Amino acid sequence: MVTSDEVAARVAGQTVATRFRDTVQRHPDRVALRWKDGDAWRELTWAEYGERSCRLATALSAAGVVHGERVVLMMRNRHEFHIADMAALLVGATPVSIYNSSAPEQVQYLASHCGAVAAIVEDIDYLERLLKVRDEIPTLATVVVIEDPDGRAPDGVEHWSALLEHDPVDLVAAAEIARPNDLATIIYTSGTTGPPKGVMLDHDNVVWTVESLLACWDELDPFFSRMVSYLPMAHIAERMVSHYQGIVGAFEVTSCPEPSQIGSYFAAVRPEIVFGVPRVWEKLHAGVLAVARANPEQQAALEAGIEVGNRAADVRATRQPLPPELAAELAAVQPVLDFVTDLLGLDQVKSAISGAAPIPQDVLRFFRALGVEMSEIYGLSETSGPMTWTPFRVHVGTVGEPIPGCEVTLADDGEVLARGGNIFRGYLNDPERTSEALDDDGWLYTGDIGEFDAEGYLKIVDRKKELIITAGGKNISPANLEAALKAFPLIGQVCVIGDQRPFISAVLVLDPEVSPAWAANQGIAETSLPALAEHPDVLAELQRNVDAANAKFARVEQVKKFVVLGEEWMPDSEELTPTSKLKRRGVHAKYADQIESMYS
Repeated sequence: MVTSDEVAARVAGQTVATRFRDTVQRHPDRVALRWKDGDAWRELTWAEYGERSCRLATALSAAGVVHGERVVLMMRNRHEFHIADMAALLVGATPVSIYNSSAPEQVQYLASHCGAVAAIVEDIDYLERLLKVRDEIPTLATVVVIEDPDGRAPDGVEHWSALLEHDPVDLVAAAEIARPNDLATIIYTSGTTGPPKGVMLDHDNVVWTVESLLACWDELDPFFSRMVSYLPMAHIAERMVSHYQGIVGAFEVTSCPEPSQIGSYFAAVRPEIVFGVPRVWEKLHAGVLAVARANPEQQAALEAGIEVGNRAADVRATRQPLPPELAAELAAVQPVLDFVTDLLGLDQVKSAISGAAPIPQDVLRFFRALGVEMSEIYGLSETSGPMTWTPFRVHVGTVGEPIPGCEVTLADDGEVLARGGNIFRGYLNDPERTSEALDDDGWLYTGDIGEFDAEGYLKIVDRKKELIITAGGKNISPANLEAALKAFPLIGQVCVIGDQRPFISAVLVLDPEVSPAWAANQGIAETSLPALAEHPDVLAELQRNVDAANAKFARVEQVKKFVVLGEEWMPDSEELTPTSKLKRRGVHAKYADQIESMYS
């Protein structure tokens, strides 16, 4: 087993900037970044990526940005993000990406908290939000806008295209400015439990974590893989998977500006590595099922294929050859499975990864049955992203083994603890909360409750602070109930209620894609979500779903009542974080009347 010291030895003295320099020098003519411009595809080679980053680095230096200062980035997934992030590192500064949905007050808080001296924003909409609070960010001296076709930016705002006209800095020299213990980024938590915390990750953290991740691949080689980048770069998952890994692994990264477009991007790009939060996989899964249910023959063929594929996936996870009889069965249903993976654009995937929240096991098994090597990854911003991951020898229901060099153990109460080169350097300007998260021996207290299986694979049971304690004093895991309920196609989102209540209840949200198709198949004329949320046939089907889920739990854990919402919960809203994690406080506040109605 690789130790933390061994991983550290491999990356000693390296930074994100030096690894970028190495990749540019070794693979100058390979495609690095791709994006869609109207109907045309554009791309940059590593040499071009390097040159533009060096030109922007000159511009930042000319604007007065120096070693140790902070540069705020606010944009969707686009190729300019990668250039801006690297340019900041090439002057020794720290790029800080903030969610592009942030309101002006949030922009002001985050930019002020990190002491940003420069900000690079996508367009006039983002610019206006920043300019509303610019006077309240005392450190902010330079503002840059990427898109301004109508020239609406006021005087004093720099334009991206003009900055790229500067002569480039020397990449070899600039790559040596940042030191391993300089901050490579600050990741702000989503603020579901109070004001956002600034998670400080230095270059050592990042290159150590990338090296550890690349060591997880067994016999497969992930270098030069194709990826679609579509999740917020303000989140550690996308930042680590496509940006930092992309630099070290020389990935070909295609930027998708809107998560709603990933279906068409997958079809066009045929990615080899795919990362998604559970909701992404749930929607793809639900879409396939909805199409199949419209044709009984197709549905039967899919179900038969998935049944065989599941058995084959279980054997495949052992890395043993399929028994001849099973191999023959799989060959017979392979055309059906291949049709689905080709339809989804996942036919060339080497590794598909779900993370940031628990994924329903039936969804994970569905993709594995198709032949897609899907696994769960687990970690936090405070662990530079990953803490456990086993991409191929998968134990469904677990999040894998500790990544090479990372120690993971359990406290007496079951809380997951971690230690290694991926552990963050503390919360920015917040020593008190830092000391709560890190002990003197370097162990990070994750706040998650876990257990290990017989082979050392970790299973996450729940968030320590989210355990429901009923009025009768029973401790109940809402996440387990929610996962069981979301396994049913009609149910898109769930929030289980019951803390200090006499029984467990749930707020159910209809799946916006599956529900109308299901209703049409049932002969229901009205297929709008508000109407379906009140339709007796829908309510009866949901009751059957709840009853089936309840059968898996003890009586005290079962959902006794539920309400149904005829609306969709969107990422980065009152109900969900940008990566679709549940905001329990937001749900409790927004739907207080509906919740109280179940207990009145």
